[in-house]
Amino acid sequence: MDYVYLVIGLIGLFFGGEALVRGSVGIARRMAIPPLLIGLTVVGFGTSTPELLVSVDAALRGVPDIALGNVIGSNIANILLIGGLTALVWPIRVTGSTLKRDTAVMVGAALVLVPVFALGMMGRLSGLVLVAGLVAYLVWAYRQPGEAVAEEVDGPLPASTLVSLLWVLGGLVALMVGARFLVDGAVSIARGYGISEAFIGLTIVAVGTSLPELATSLIAAVRRQSEIAIGNIVGSNIFNVLGILGVTALIAPIPVASRFLTFDLPVMIGVSLVLTALLLTRPVIGRGFGVAMLAGYVAYVVAAQ
Repeated sequence: MDYVYLVIGLIGLFFGGEALVRGSVGIARRMAIPPLLIGLTVVGFGTSTPELLVSVDAALRGVPDIALGNVIGSNIANILLIGGLTALVWPIRVTGSTLKRDTAVMVGAALVLVPVFALGMMGRLSGLVLVAGLVAYLVWAYRQPGEAVAEEVDGPLPASTLVSLLWVLGGLVALMVGARFLVDGAVSIARGYGISEAFIGLTIVAVGTSLPELATSLIAAVRRQSEIAIGNIVGSNIFNVLGILGVTALIAPIPVASRFLTFDLPVMIGVSLVLTALLLTRPVIGRGFGVAMLAGYVAYVVAAQ
């Protein structure tokens, strides 16, 4: 039954995230909100909502390793798994001044977690600092848009504002139900097989909550829109650290297990630096790098046990 819960949770998160993004973008466009702001906020928050609800639910229910593992694991999966699959589908070609800014923020956000994790507890003050950092980033990005490309939503938008609101409400309900089932199933499986909750959070839960990012990036890759694919990955990683961990810590302070500081966070920082170096020094991230990224993810999962 635990596996059924896990599958129900994953399905709820995937379709809930899709419905929430579609409805939110429909409302934003009808309110004449600029496309860049839609991409940075509505779509960014929408695709990260599964991570938020799962992490908050896990923290409130006393399984902090899943709350933290979900975010750290999602960021690693975004780069190595989703980035690798995207490069396999279509080589990533990205140019633009905003790339330097966004990758720098992604790496900076990851580095901020080092002293926070070293304290052994993510309290509300840490959460406030992270959320403030996210607000500052959004203001900065909006006031200096550069060559940013707004993200797109696959398929037609809802026909009216009312329909958009129904999409949003339906998406939120599916996400909340999905988050509850996913955490229930993951915790039961981990305890039943003697697997650490941190490992479950870093792998199964993390990949499950990254399904909206995976779908968005692969759709963009198929359409040969590299900017959207890689922007989705970088933007999601920024939101996960500053927004998801920040909001979760504000709601429920999270104790930090030592393994996150000594192993998982360094891996996240390392792959963030590697992605940044590739994006800023190479005109194309081809299929060879995609294979290397996927191999790196498999190696991480094996080592994470």
